[in-house]
Amino acid sequence: MSFVRATYYVETPLTLEAAAEALASEQSTGTFIAVPLETAELKARYRARIERIELIETRSRPTLPGSRPASGSYQCGFVELAFPLENMGCNLPTLMATLAGNLFELSELSAIRLVDLDLPDEFAQAYTGPRFGIQGTRDIAQVYDRPLIGTIIKPSVGLSPEQTAVVVRELVEAGIDFIKDDELMANPPHNPLPARARAVMRVIRDYADRTGKYVIYAFNISDRLEDMIRHIEILVEEGARCCMVSLNWVGIAAFDYLRRNCPLIIHGHRNGWGMMTRAPGLGMDFRAYQKIWRLAGVDHLHVNGLANKFWEPDDSVVRSIHDMLQPLFGGYFAMPVISSGQWGGQAPDTYRRCRTIDLLYLAGGGIFAHPHGVAAGIRAIREAWEAAVAGISLAEYAQTHPDLAAALHHFGTARRGR
Repeated sequence: MSFVRATYYVETPLTLEAAAEALASEQSTGTFIAVPLETAELKARYRARIERIELIETRSRPTLPGSRPASGSYQCGFVELAFPLENMGCNLPTLMATLAGNLFELSELSAIRLVDLDLPDEFAQAYTGPRFGIQGTRDIAQVYDRPLIGTIIKPSVGLSPEQTAVVVRELVEAGIDFIKDDELMANPPHNPLPARARAVMRVIRDYADRTGKYVIYAFNISDRLEDMIRHIEILVEEGARCCMVSLNWVGIAAFDYLRRNCPLIIHGHRNGWGMMTRAPGLGMDFRAYQKIWRLAGVDHLHVNGLANKFWEPDDSVVRSIHDMLQPLFGGYFAMPVISSGQWGGQAPDTYRRCRTIDLLYLAGGGIFAHPHGVAAGIRAIREAWEAAVAGISLAEYAQTHPDLAAALHHFGTARRGR
């Protein structure tokens, strides 16, 4: 018999053993009271099994409100459960309902967080993972010896299709590898996706015909399923190679359908992720989250960035990048997407701590706000990565690279002024 194994961080006013029993029962055969058909034979086959309990500490206050019974003592630790695959089959929505469903509402728990999961090989037979991943993206961009340098169209909303195409022309002429829509820009009345795709792809095709370099543009197709399929057809007609999806709001079933019917690179945006992970006693770790989306077939997945503009500490970002680069079923590699307040200044620490160039490095303000213009902003980031990989300090490299020197002065001053 095959099992899905899940590890949780748990806090409870009961003992950890009692909390583990409540978890295992609620998420498999049990309910609040014994029912006639929950026989010993049924429980032996379908009930979740408790594999491990590890007590870490005892606290005097609950992390979350609403737990019962009221207590002055709350045990904290890890609980590993094994769910029979028979309970859900290779069904991703039901897998998530099992691993991350009603258990978050159990009154026996004052904190509950999905830390990791381990899936049986049957899932690899049901889901083929990323169609392009890291290598396929590099092959299309023809960039192999450094991170892909990309950006986001800014302002996020308010531009017309023609204005967007003007920004794209400046970026491709400046040597960018990758451009994406903002997650706020999908198919609004002032910039409908069909018109935007036609205007932008004219620019990208023209540049590719003249130079041989194809710049990847990720069009945000997030919408109702039938509209996403219609927009994919338009993108294919226009020669686009990439689309973008807001994963958490499109949902796992719709994404799975897209993966099986979309010939494009799928750039996965995790906006809303903070709601699932920011509270340490609730939600899930990225280690579990990224396994689900790589299994479903995302080619790129956002991981935040070092010294970012959000709440996430650098250690968490580094763990996310490492997790993304670990094989899943021997492969299923998707490209980590660095973003959020990035410019060249984070390149040395990113490389020192992650030791990889298999990254999509996105900078919005870090390119558009360079004091010498967009082309200088792109060159400065490339130069920062050249220095990082060579083990040369940015200050030393900047002595012979004026665009990097200008970036160090401009963005370094801006950072210190925050």
